[in-house]
Amino acid sequence: MNDSKAVPAAGMHRAKTWEIGFYALNNTSTNTYMMMMMYVSYLVGGIMGVGFALVSVLLTVMRVWDGVTDPIIGFMVDKTNGRLGKNRPFIIIGNLILMVCSFIMFFVGPQLPENFVLRLLFFIVVYAIYIIGYTCQCVVTKSAQSCMTNDPKQRPTFAIFDSIYNAVIMTGLGMLVTMYLVPKYTVGEVSGFMNPAMFRELWFICVSMATVFAILALIGIWRKDRPEYFGLGVAQRIRIRDYWEVLKNNRAIQMLVVAASTDKLFMSVQSNTTIMAVLYGVLFGNIALQGQMSSLVLIPTVIINFLGIKFIASRMGQKKALLFGTYGAIGTSVLMFCLMVWGDPSSFSFTNISFFTIAFCLLWIFQKGFSGISGNIVIPMTADCADYETYRTGKYVPGLMGTLFSFVDKVISSLASTIVALMFALVGYAQEVPTDKSPWSEGLFWVVVIAFTIVPIIGWLCNVVAMKFYPLTKEKMEEIQEKIAEIKAKNLAENEAAAAAEAVEAELL
Repeated sequence: MNDSKAVPAAGMHRAKTWEIGFYALNNTSTNTYMMMMMYVSYLVGGIMGVGFALVSVLLTVMRVWDGVTDPIIGFMVDKTNGRLGKNRPFIIIGNLILMVCSFIMFFVGPQLPENFVLRLLFFIVVYAIYIIGYTCQCVVTKSAQSCMTNDPKQRPTFAIFDSIYNAVIMTGLGMLVTMYLVPKYTVGEVSGFMNPAMFRELWFICVSMATVFAILALIGIWRKDRPEYFGLGVAQRIRIRDYWEVLKNNRAIQMLVVAASTDKLFMSVQSNTTIMAVLYGVLFGNIALQGQMSSLVLIPTVIINFLGIKFIASRMGQKKALLFGTYGAIGTSVLMFCLMVWGDPSSFSFTNISFFTIAFCLLWIFQKGFSGISGNIVIPMTADCADYETYRTGKYVPGLMGTLFSFVDKVISSLASTIVALMFALVGYAQEVPTDKSPWSEGLFWVVVIAFTIVPIIGWLCNVVAMKFYPLTKEKMEEIQEKIAEIKAKNLAENEAAAAAEAVEAELL
């Protein structure tokens, strides 16, 4: 793909396909850390002895802190425009903070004296700093969208790469943990989740990958992270109160926040590591099945994601792609509930294949594919919302827009770990973490079935309602880009005229 000039006649600027592919790895880098930290309840609640229920509540509180840091970092992004551009400094700073804080947590934490208060305070302080780094790097995934490309047909390309990367990294790490690390470090009836050595090896693997992904993201964004690819051609004054004005008056970001945050909340409950450990280890009888299942669904899921985003989002608009994925996910989840309740989960096996095995695999493939479409398309949709704000008010605030979205999203989705902890507490697991070695019980069965099949439907129904009021159709985005091009061309012409006048005046003097 040949890149165009910064401001072509049609007002569009495009990135090279490989640049978008590399840039999308920034989200993969932070997702790698996210996947690693999903097991922190075992490290802190089990190995460090803080307690599962307390750790879950703390993770909820810290998730709110995560949301609070978003507007602050976003404001800094919008104010930044140095030698390294607007976005690149935050990838570098964020990744370094993540590396150092996770090392301290995984290597130093288990070695602390067995003092409850000391270990609790240690976790709170280190995790709070870790979140600042996570926010710094995460913000670039949304704030740099508009400077990479403003072509509505090219923007979904990010979601294609992102969905593939997410599928591979989440499948790969899931297999790594369940098929290699847990068995390797399990001693007798003591699960590998309770062995500090497992977490040290997990850290080396995840941090190495996340660092490589961050470096590639820097390379991908390097050419486009320049003033000629963002802004309106004039200096802008960004104020703190602009955050409230955007949230109050930008209907597009309002509805996208409702859809994405509720979707993420209930999907986080479904994919919670403890829910998955009990599903495969207790209901199905073998935790290693999770890794095998992940490898089985990887390629079909990627294909569904690719086709949905490529042929629906690019041709019919991102709003319709989100709805397409949502309706498909609701249908498959209803069927999955029926299968879990009236089928025989204990018959799930890849050596003695049953009807339950075939039905579960097919439904999970399609549910992952459909939900991946609706989930991955959200990130490029934030760029549409940023352009809508420029169209509506003349302000170019991608950092504000992306972090404003993340703030509400994280505050709401922070409830996921608490919801899971409360559900398990109701069936007798308030002080300890259920693992793949826990005995089967009717209570565990219903907690997993409800979390795995019913809870996600609530989020998808919120998607349907929110999109009824989301104004940015494909046609509307084309109108917005034309208007922004006019504004930018006018500002550039005025700047050039002013510069010419100053030059003439200087010659006369």
